[in-house]
Order: sequence, then structure tokens, then C-alpha cells
Amino acid sequence: MARGRTPPRPDGAQANAEEWERFFEYFGHASVRRGIRLISSLPAAPRCEACGNPFAGFGGWLMRRVGKSPSRKNPRWCQLCFEKAPGGGVTLPIGVLFADVRGSTALAETVPPDEMVAALNRFYSKLTQVIVRHGIVDKLIGDEVMGLYFAPLTRDGRYVNSMVSDARAILRAQGYGTAEGPQLKVGIGLDVGPAYVGIVGEGEIRDFTAIGDVVNTAARLQAVAAGGEIVMSERVAGLAGVQDGEVVTLTLKGKAEPVVARRITVDGAAPPAP
Repeated sequence: MARGRTPPRPDGAQANAEEWERFFEYFGHASVRRGIRLISSLPAAPRCEACGNPFAGFGGWLMRRVGKSPSRKNPRWCQLCFEKAPGGGVTLPIGVLFADVRGSTALAETVPPDEMVAALNRFYSKLTQVIVRHGIVDKLIGDEVMGLYFAPLTRDGRYVNSMVSDARAILRAQGYGTAEGPQLKVGIGLDVGPAYVGIVGEGEIRDFTAIGDVVNTAARLQAVAAGGEIVMSERVAGLAGVQDGEVVTLTLKGKAEPVVARRITVDGAAPPAP
């Protein structure tokens, strides 16, 4: 099990471990995961961050016919998924993946806004299709995507292995390792550890999120990843049996102690400048 400081619950948040365990077990059931993979293959973004259900285009029209329109309380999830989510939350070990487009500000200065939006939508769609196979998309923030991985969602509880596999798949989906090269330069950060996971907010607007040092560390590791790089903590590498890449000691913003990490460059990606 991943170790780390147990994060406190947000003020006013309730512990609801048993119901959240049932929620994750439902989403981890083999038949449900097969359905999610099928739904995520339908075209159009944006998508439900839990099941990959498309909200736009023909796929969105089709899914609305079965009640999977955006939730009014959290429009990033479909109505069915968000209604299944219990209140409160639970503290458990999780994997956190951050993927970010490198050089997006400079790119936005050179292409028309509609082309930039189209490129980001393709980026979101490809990442969502990968992440929802084994995890949940927590946030789409500008040119950044955050994914969460839990033991109940993956076969044999190997959620860390699935997260690492998905990180590699994300870069391949962007064109790394191909003759054409990447469509967008993407860097990825990974960490694993305990976090409070659940619903925050009250009334009409509520949100699903994870809170803990593991989230901050994954974000900081992503910040130092070059395009085509995965930077993972050694905790991730050890649990997933990763042996390739370069072991480095990093001084990260907001971290009191240096972090031992592993840099992996996907074939076809240029190494970072010295």
C-alpha cells in the first residue's frame, strides 16, 4: 500500500466509507468497465468525467435518450453517474495523473482561436478515452487533465500499474513514438498515496474531487516534465515495477524535501535540454 501523511477531511465533510466502497466496486465491475470503454469510443467532447459518456454530437444525442445528460449539480458528470455518487467521502490510497500541453500559450499566439479549441478538444477526447478505461477524470483545467485511479476500478487492484500504462498510452495517442510525431507536446506527472476522495460543496452545486499531498506532488512532477516525458515518483515506479528511465532527485515548488523521481521519455520524444 502506498504510504504518506493521511490527509484531513475538508471542513464539514462527512466520512462515508461503506457507501463509497460500494460506489467504486460498482464502477470496477467488469461488465461496467466494458460498457464504459464502449461509451468512450463514441465521438464528441466534452464527456462525463466518470464514464466517458459524450455530451455533444451524435454520441451526446444518443446518450441523452437514455438519461445520460449532464448533471445540473455537476455538469462535468452525467446525471446517472452523479446520482450514484454518495455524499461525504473516504480516505484511501489513490494514484493521481496530471497531463499538460506544453507551450500552449505560444501555440495560441500562432493559430486562430477556433483551431486552438479544436486541438484542445481532440486532446481532451483522446485523454478521456484512455483514462476512463481504468480510472476517473477528475478535472479538465485549461490545457491540463487530472485523472484518479483506485484499486476497486482495476483488475486485481493493480491501479498503479494501470495508471503507468495509461500514461504511456496517452503519449502514444498524441503521436509520440510515431513517424508523424506528436500533434501536441504533452508532459505527464504521476504519484500515489492517501487522499480524501468524495463530494465537496452543498446545495445545487457539488463536485467530486481528491484532496491530499499526493495531488500536489503529482501536479509538481508534471510541471517539470518536458514534452513526451512521464515523471513519476519512486513510489509509483516501485509499486508498478518500472525499471526504465532515469532516477533523479528533484526540488519541487511547495515541497519541503527533495523528491526522488523517475523520468521516462517515450520513443520519438526529444530529451529535455540540459
